[in-house]
Amino acid sequence: MAFVKKQVVSNVSSDERLAPRDFAGLVAELSADNPAARRWAARDLAAYPEASAALVARIKEEDQSNVREALLTSLTWIGDEVAVSGLIDCLRSEEAALRNEAVEAMKELPEKVAPIMGSLLADANPDVRIFAVNILESLRHPAVEEWLIDVIEHEPHVNVCGTAVDLLGEVATPAARDALLGLRKRFPDEPYIQFAADLALKRIGED
Repeated sequence: MAFVKKQVVSNVSSDERLAPRDFAGLVAELSADNPAARRWAARDLAAYPEASAALVARIKEEDQSNVREALLTSLTWIGDEVAVSGLIDCLRSEEAALRNEAVEAMKELPEKVAPIMGSLLADANPDVRIFAVNILESLRHPAVEEWLIDVIEHEPHVNVCGTAVDLLGEVATPAARDALLGLRKRFPDEPYIQFAADLALKRIGED
């Protein structure tokens, strides 16, 4: 590794790794002042399944988008319960970019996310429920239509229903007919709900 003077550490090139490349050294490097060093540490920690907790802790503090991308990539690669739980916590962040990035990361973990989808769709926070529907878009799970039908039948928040019926229009079968008709009745004064439900019904050959 090339010698790096203290006064130029902040300008170190992205292919340099400043700390020892063992687990402890990489975890310590997640808090380095240099974003490039943090990014490389985040990437290299993907090789350590036990790194999830450290990666989750760092992502809540990280303000550099390219470092955060590396953290999310490693969490997705590890994909254990700690990683998934950390991604769910990101859905509750006040930072929109982090929330959206967490959604995209969770789309890459269908086998891990599917068992908890029911709880996400029932979360007390309507924004989390919307994010859960967005994750369904790429989940490719046989229960996607069933989940969406349940949402439009029981969800009280119009925005969550709007997101769900929008996706349902792409995957619906005739099994969704009654739920779509019921949705129209539940929100008679919501033009988008009426439009999206009608479109979904037409796609399955119903009016």
